[in-house]
Amino acid sequence: MATKNHNLSKFDSPLPSAADMRFGIVVAEWNREVTEALLEGAVRTLRAAGCPDMNIQVKYVPGTFELSLGAQFFAEYTDVDAVIALGCVIQGDTRHFDFICQGVTQGITQLQIQWNMPIAFGVLTVGDMQQALDRCGGRHGNKGDEAAATAINMVKLQIDMEAASPDHEPDRRNIN
Repeated sequence: MATKNHNLSKFDSPLPSAADMRFGIVVAEWNREVTEALLEGAVRTLRAAGCPDMNIQVKYVPGTFELSLGAQFFAEYTDVDAVIALGCVIQGDTRHFDFICQGVTQGITQLQIQWNMPIAFGVLTVGDMQQALDRCGGRHGNKGDEAAATAINMVKLQIDMEAASPDHEPDRRNIN
């Protein structure tokens, strides 16, 4: 559904409990006004779902293009259940926008498959700063909220699927 028809901060159903889930959040420093607002939304949603602050790790990378490697570092060097990647790419006069958007999209998709770990795509790809502000807490809500909700739902799905697998050992978490 197009963002213009949907508030990114409103969810169709309640989120599962995130009380026993661990999240890494990797945030691009470029367009910091926007990415800090996305981070606030993501953390707010995680907390509202019961995730304690000690289960939320935040790291910064220089720009959106570096989000894929930052997410990989979380997968490789920490014990998180999911990563939330937050960035903002604003269309300019050159094709740079296309290359960055394509690179981060492919990178995050590839990482999810390679690491068997949810990596939520909280990257705004917009035409101008006003569109970004509308989507990081403005009139269209906050894409950070949506990315956190996606991460929670995907961790819950993975836990449910693993529990249903005949070869799976019981998970340490008690997530409803």
